[in-house]
Amino acid sequence: MDHQQIIAHLQVNADVFKHLFRDLTDEQARWKPAADRWSLLEVVNHLCDEEREDFRTRIGLVLKDPDQPWPPIDPEGWVQERRYNEKNVGESLVLFFAERAKSLAWLQGLASPNWQATHQHPKMGPMSAELLLANWLAHDLFHIRQATDLHFALLTQLAAPLSLRYSGWE
Repeated sequence: MDHQQIIAHLQVNADVFKHLFRDLTDEQARWKPAADRWSLLEVVNHLCDEEREDFRTRIGLVLKDPDQPWPPIDPEGWVQERRYNEKNVGESLVLFFAERAKSLAWLQGLASPNWQATHQHPKMGPMSAELLLANWLAHDLFHIRQATDLHFALLTQLAAPLSLRYSGWE
């Protein structure tokens, strides 16, 4: 696996997220297609917390001391517990992009990391730093798709009764 290519893709994704979240009104940011679905604002705050409390932290722990226990995380629970959808949109975006910049600087500054270093996760088994890095990128891609779906769902609602079938999206 080309670790530098994955890190470069994380950098590109920062720009993708900037475009996906550009010029959001409060209404657009907080809108949900259903009560049990996330809003764009919830996605942004989730990404921020995952940036600093999951991926960067856990890769750092695996590289430094693979046997050290990981701090607990609750990404699904944090959405309600931390009231993501009530946060300030602009502040949330600034914080996420600052955390991504910090992550990228940290990743690019690693001197000869042992990507094969492995932590024994109690539920998921052995997890290498390399596996976590690849999953960080996969996590980004999942949320890029989610944000795109949210934009489309909102457009569908705003354009009604017009049909968007001509777009090819079904």
